[in-house]
Amino acid sequence: MMAGWIRKALAVGLGVVLLAGCASAPDAHPADPWEGFNRQVSGFNDAVDTAVLKPVATTYRDVVPSSVRTGVNNFFGNLGDVWSAVNAMLQLRPREATENLLRFNVNTILGLGGLLDIASEMGIPRTKLDLGLTLGRWGVPSGPYLVLPIFGPSSVRDAGGFVVDLTADPLSQVSDVPVRNSLTVLRVVDTRAGLLRATSMLGDVALDPYSFTRDVYLQRRQTLIEDIVDQGIGVPPIDRE
Repeated sequence: MMAGWIRKALAVGLGVVLLAGCASAPDAHPADPWEGFNRQVSGFNDAVDTAVLKPVATTYRDVVPSSVRTGVNNFFGNLGDVWSAVNAMLQLRPREATENLLRFNVNTILGLGGLLDIASEMGIPRTKLDLGLTLGRWGVPSGPYLVLPIFGPSSVRDAGGFVVDLTADPLSQVSDVPVRNSLTVLRVVDTRAGLLRATSMLGDVALDPYSFTRDVYLQRRQTLIEDIVDQGIGVPPIDRE
């Protein structure tokens, strides 16, 4: 089971990183005490991306019609609305929970299983949420910055939440292993294809892509959590993703 293997690998990786913390450099970035380890993982990720992910994603973008790619993206976005609704409930945000559940029902029933985003056309907004944001909303600190193999930028808090996110992923409930694995690969390729332009620009504007990515990730996550807290319980977000 691919999802099960990923969860085990992440759990082992977290344990290794926590042990590596004992060897942190005294002059390390305050939010990145494991920078040496993280840079090694980042280098591994870059190598995998250059050799496999980017070429496959580029071919996918160039060969598959845009209408089909939009349908694929809509499908996986629709699945994500379910877990976003659960996290909205955990954050005591009833409006966002209701909206995300309504989006899922509308798009699943009227949008051919989620291939069409009818909910957006109806003006039903999407609020993307994950367990890392939920933990942050209730005061769990980010912890040190952490680069995950393949998945990239994270933190100790977000990585722990990510393991649960994977477990709750609707794709993990698909009993047919070949189908589940094929859908997982398709989602990875679709996600990477959507980042082709951004990663190309990153190489052009950042003298140190690692530091730039780290700072942007940590600032964005903190800003999202601050927005969630500032909005209060049950208040709809001002700026939606």
